[in-house]
Amino acid sequence: MKSFKIIIITLILSGTTVLFSSTTTPFQFLRFNESARAAALAGCFVSMTDDASAVFFNPAAISTVNDKHFSTTFLKHILDINSGNVSYIKKYDEVGTFAGAVSFTSYGSFDYADQFANRNGTFGAIDMMLSGTYSNELDSNLYYGVSAKLFLVTLEKFSTTAFAVDAGLLYMMPEKRTNIGISILHAGTQITTIGGDYEGVPLDIRAGINHRLRGLPLLINFSFHHLADKTNNFFDKFMNFSIGGEIYFGNYVQARLGYNNQIRKETSPSTDRGLSGFSGGVGVKTRDINIDYGAAQYGKSAMLHRFTIGLDF
Repeated sequence: MKSFKIIIITLILSGTTVLFSSTTTPFQFLRFNESARAAALAGCFVSMTDDASAVFFNPAAISTVNDKHFSTTFLKHILDINSGNVSYIKKYDEVGTFAGAVSFTSYGSFDYADQFANRNGTFGAIDMMLSGTYSNELDSNLYYGVSAKLFLVTLEKFSTTAFAVDAGLLYMMPEKRTNIGISILHAGTQITTIGGDYEGVPLDIRAGINHRLRGLPLLINFSFHHLADKTNNFFDKFMNFSIGGEIYFGNYVQARLGYNNQIRKETSPSTDRGLSGFSGGVGVKTRDINIDYGAAQYGKSAMLHRFTIGLDF
């Protein structure tokens, strides 16, 4: 039974790695997009403004959110895996903007079993992240932000923790309807380990730009992401890019499409990729509430669905 449990633990801790990266770490849940709008735009969110969920992509962006905002997202993974997050942002005049966020992933329940398939009880597995963020204006239309994060991964009686920081810059050019963002995410270290084996936190470096077309209600986004991932050569890093478009129908409804080149490469064989890497979604925005839906294809058989609700106070 002991050896069986070790196998299960190994599979779960590296389970998301199969879908998203060749890097083995128990903190791979950090690589999931954290909102429906971001997922629909294929993760092109490092230069996004006026959205509370941007705190997960660029901490500087929370300075562009008006006064107080609450946001929550639910994500339906494959099998019985579910995850979600909650974030709250509050702006204080002359002080800056603060945010707090919680993210979780639940892998459901698993049966204890021996080599003869005799079952004896169940156990669970949960990933969690707690974060606090501060952002302010560095210069005219130039914002900075920093986040401190604590990660917890639990599986049966085993657990591991890590600490990390995020940092980002956001430059807005209103007259050109263009924003530029750059961020360093999950720069940290493991605090406690499972079995004494150190496994790093997946560092992520992002850079992107968005532009709203003149005379057309379309916002175009482009970004590089996971630039810290190991590749065969330096220029291969820039194959980790995403493109997303958001078109507005009046003042309340938006439709979104996106393409993530990294997901398309890593989750499907080159001869049978189908729609892997493509995403889409819709959003409804009123004065006080935002409702978003996003779907993204991972390989031929895995489509992940996200729902986000945001409230302005």
